[in-house]
Amino acid sequence: MSNNTYHPEELPHEKSDLTSGNVPVEGDREMGFTGPGLPDDVFGEEENHDIKYKTMTWPFAAVLMITEIVSNGMLSLPSSLDAVGMVPGVIVTAFLGVFATFTAWLLIQFKLRHPEVHNMGDAGYILFGPIGREILGGGTIIFAVCATGSQILAGQLALTVLSEGKLCAVAFSGIFSAAVAICSFPRTLDHLSYLCIVGGASIIIAGIVAMAGAGAVPVNLGDIVITRASDFTTAFISITNPVFAYAGHFMFFILISEMKHPQDAMKAAWTLQIVATTLYITLAIVTYWYIGQGVSSPSFLSLNPLWSKISFGLAIPNFFIAASLNIHTAAKLVFVRLFRRSRHIHSHTFVGWGVWTFLILLANVAAFLFAVGIPIFNYLVGIAGSMFAAWCK
Repeated sequence: MSNNTYHPEELPHEKSDLTSGNVPVEGDREMGFTGPGLPDDVFGEEENHDIKYKTMTWPFAAVLMITEIVSNGMLSLPSSLDAVGMVPGVIVTAFLGVFATFTAWLLIQFKLRHPEVHNMGDAGYILFGPIGREILGGGTIIFAVCATGSQILAGQLALTVLSEGKLCAVAFSGIFSAAVAICSFPRTLDHLSYLCIVGGASIIIAGIVAMAGAGAVPVNLGDIVITRASDFTTAFISITNPVFAYAGHFMFFILISEMKHPQDAMKAAWTLQIVATTLYITLAIVTYWYIGQGVSSPSFLSLNPLWSKISFGLAIPNFFIAASLNIHTAAKLVFVRLFRRSRHIHSHTFVGWGVWTFLILLANVAAFLFAVGIPIFNYLVGIAGSMFAAWCK
């Protein structure tokens, strides 16, 4: 492997029939789109390397997607229904689920035709040239940091509820940020996938328990509105919250690049969208029905104190594991851009690990400052969704 560092302006051109959209030959299908017959692949042939990236199967990819996307964003959905009414809120959530499935298919097809693409910045270069690379790459990094900030804020709220405010909010945010940094350090997504099993399961279980708690101890049973006229700010936030809940496609290229068989990526995407859309609509309707108007964001805050503690406690693993995944994504984008085709990608070098550590810590500090600077969950989610989620999908 060459020791030359990767130069962004020299993104390799494809050398396979994928450029024409033809179906790959059977040999390519058996080894996936990442074999030695496709030299333009992001990580190339890895057989003799210390660090191997292309090791993830599609079920683990689905788990990573669920952990990262089905996360704290769904906790803002009941308040979105309250802002615009149940019917418009459900319609928007369902529509975004269908649209997210379509955009996932588009991104996966693009990746299969361009095995050299590692992130949104690389795709931007193919579509729009150097300026497109910087805009889409920068947007990906900023959105990942914003999403991590929302996870840190959710974790801070969870720790505050569980401890009944024994420490100040900034201290809890700092504790949570330290946990996120530790979990972000593995260099490959496959190593994070085992943690993501816990993270994905925790948020699904927390959502189910929260619905049970809302039903067991309702606040204003049936006190809902079917449709509601809202001012621009309220309506805008109610739309951007579900957009944020589905946002996560910005990491699809990075994730697919580390799959054994990228052609199986759509199986993972279908699993994600079925789980996400079903859980989002069910949680939003049930919580809003039992809590009624004025439901908080995150919705766990509106539950009976005991059920609120249980739900937040169950969701904490997802908050910091999903945050770690976002930080990993931001750091990986920069790391691969700096060292693509160099020995620092696949070997345990001092420079490689030093730069990786610096990127992880820098992204975590930025996310911490973002969470502390905008300590209102609904607005933090809305800002991240409106600025970056729509076009990063």
